[in-house]
Amino acid sequence: MSQPPLKALQVFETVARCGSFKEAAATLCVSQSAVSHQIRHLEEWLGRSLFDRSGQRPQPLPHAQVLADTLHHSLQEIDSACRLARGKLTPRTLVIASIPSVAICWLIPRLSGFQTRHLDIGTRVVYALHGQNIDFDQVDLAFVYADGPPTLPGHRTRLFQSGASVPVCSPALRDTMHSVVSKGAIVDAGLLHDTSTRGWSVWLAQAGLDPVPTVTGAIFEDFNLLRAAALAGQGVALCPLALIGADLATNRLVQLSNLVINQGFDYYLIQRDTNDLEVSRVRDHFVTWVFGMLDAEVGSAGPN
Repeated sequence: MSQPPLKALQVFETVARCGSFKEAAATLCVSQSAVSHQIRHLEEWLGRSLFDRSGQRPQPLPHAQVLADTLHHSLQEIDSACRLARGKLTPRTLVIASIPSVAICWLIPRLSGFQTRHLDIGTRVVYALHGQNIDFDQVDLAFVYADGPPTLPGHRTRLFQSGASVPVCSPALRDTMHSVVSKGAIVDAGLLHDTSTRGWSVWLAQAGLDPVPTVTGAIFEDFNLLRAAALAGQGVALCPLALIGADLATNRLVQLSNLVINQGFDYYLIQRDTNDLEVSRVRDHFVTWVFGMLDAEVGSAGPN
């Protein structure tokens, strides 16, 4: 088979990205008929159609969408490699907003791996405070904690981690309990709270204690303060398993019960849509790295 028609592939990727032959022609600074000619040429080479042309705008067929996505990433890589070879690639700084819990427990301990892999991409981590709006004119991506997937026009949202939480405490505090930790013993050890007592109220109600104990204990403004108190042995905290995996693996914290609560809140990664190829390239690298890390960690953990 002859070599793929590279010019036609570039034109096809532009059409798929722009959503129309007309817009692709304007982007490429050629006539619409020239775009159509290149698409026909590619379809002849492949031996099959690429678009569903029954609507007002051409829609890539499933096999064509796979090709378009692959071409999009490949062309970005080629562009970056060429500019790096010419010495004209200025590192693009990726601005990542993150709630402090994700930044401290997950992102920062792993971020050097991304930086080592992508030397042409700088990183800047800023706060995303729970309940406050994020300025996506200044931020490329954001890790947030939300009651269901945030739906923002012109943005893409992906589930990052579950918010499912379990009771944990320091090994020293665990050693003061009986060999079998009862639900009552957890209450007696002292409860620690993140923002409010609602989490423990839900957990105790699900635990089936009768009567349900009065919820008391210290309240901390955010998860990182709560985690610090638990590490210091000050009581039992409800912590999301997604964020304390390293603490459990190194025995800094121990899990006291398999009773899990999830109040509907989970962790999400949000990014705004963009037509800027360089911005898209940098974001795509980061998102691919994030979810690749999650997959690798799940795989290394093995079956429960």
